[in-house]
Amino acid sequence: MQEFDRDLQSIQEARDLAAKAFAAWKIWSHASQEQVDQVCAAMSAAALAASERLGILAHEETGYGFSEHKKLKNEFAARNVWESIKDEKTVGVVHHDPVKRIYDIAWPVGVIAGLTPSTNPTSTVIYKILIAVKARDAIIIAPHPSAAKCSLEAARVMAQAAEANGAPPGLVACMENISLQGTQELMRHKYVALILATGGTQMVKAAHSTGKPAYGVGPGNVPAYVDRSADLEKAARYIVSSKAFDNSTICASEQAVVADKPIAGRLAQLMQQQGAYFTNEHETHLLRNLLFHPDGSMNTATVGKPATYLAALAGFEVPQGTRVLVTRIRKTGKEEPLSREKLTTTLAWYEEDGWEAGCDRCIQLIQFGGRGHSLIIHATDQDVIMAFGLEKPVFRIVVNAMGTLGAIGLTTGVMPSLTLGAGGVGGSITGDNVTTRHLYNVKRLAYELSAPPAAAMIPGQPDTGPSAKEIEQTVRSVVEEILNLR
Repeated sequence: MQEFDRDLQSIQEARDLAAKAFAAWKIWSHASQEQVDQVCAAMSAAALAASERLGILAHEETGYGFSEHKKLKNEFAARNVWESIKDEKTVGVVHHDPVKRIYDIAWPVGVIAGLTPSTNPTSTVIYKILIAVKARDAIIIAPHPSAAKCSLEAARVMAQAAEANGAPPGLVACMENISLQGTQELMRHKYVALILATGGTQMVKAAHSTGKPAYGVGPGNVPAYVDRSADLEKAARYIVSSKAFDNSTICASEQAVVADKPIAGRLAQLMQQQGAYFTNEHETHLLRNLLFHPDGSMNTATVGKPATYLAALAGFEVPQGTRVLVTRIRKTGKEEPLSREKLTTTLAWYEEDGWEAGCDRCIQLIQFGGRGHSLIIHATDQDVIMAFGLEKPVFRIVVNAMGTLGAIGLTTGVMPSLTLGAGGVGGSITGDNVTTRHLYNVKRLAYELSAPPAAAMIPGQPDTGPSAKEIEQTVRSVVEEILNLR
């Protein structure tokens, strides 16, 4: 039997899966709402039952975060995401406006390529499969190479439940032979109609470069502003817990605290009580060199690691029970690496006097590395809260809640999702939390509301064009002009 190189195997697998998915989609696109909901409910239940096992697999394979936190994210994807979409109509007439005499009819997109990250591998797979199948789409998961096994297992659980409840084989699939060439082949395949990309900047750029419609999300350099009117004990508890959750592998986790100067000292004390360790200048410098390469890219060996591990790796000691490392810095931009997004248990710390100065600092952080993504504000002064809501160039402003769990919709009323759009300012085509309604199109059946204007019914006069004499005169003038030029 002829052996093929890994990249060729991956390319062929992408082609085979796309063909099978397209054949399955042609069947599934005619499914009834009852069939769709039955399959999705079965997948949700199967994923929920496997959430702990999949969390352990994800942690073991990637080395990121904590298995119990990954279990919680899997449960969120299986239960909360499903509950948020289970009553949504995605088949046939989904809305009727009797006044305008318009019927909205759902129409599936087709085959979706779902690119998933290593930071939230199994939960993102569960979430993407649910919202795609609910929209009557087929989906092929292209996992991150460092999370290939756990992502494949999550997809297998979902596919098995789907097929056992009447879904056609191939409707839900996952690539096993992972390579850059194979993923590119999948995205560009003629049967793939849309790309749903969650991951790093390069992945998202690759998705947008295919010429296909793509939902891609930008990085989140999320500032947390703490106002003098805030409940400081709650703010301290939430900020430390949110940053430490799964070792900061959710893109909406807090990246910098911007503390209002009058309460900064007290906030720091309260955060220390919650397990935050404030580094001195030397330790800050060690972290700066550890977390980032000279070109500004993050050292992947530090992603999703506990604070104690990071400190030891950097070369200094921290107290037992340290959950987050906090670095006091003054600058924002390329000259200060710690003002970047940090997908690990390290927070930047700024102090600004007054909400206006705090607002400016937050905007600097957002513009530097998190345009359109998210911002957290802790305050009770409604005027300050609304000022932040109106002025910040982000599409999720979470008030008095954990950034990680609030922005994804676990503890707030925003749509439960693990793909957070950053809008046009962040290079995305939506600022929404991406869900089922983004994965089907709507066609409109429209009846006449009024008779056409009378002028539209009058026959127009035929355009006879220029006469022969006019053409002759035009030709003569052009010839004379040419002769004069000579």
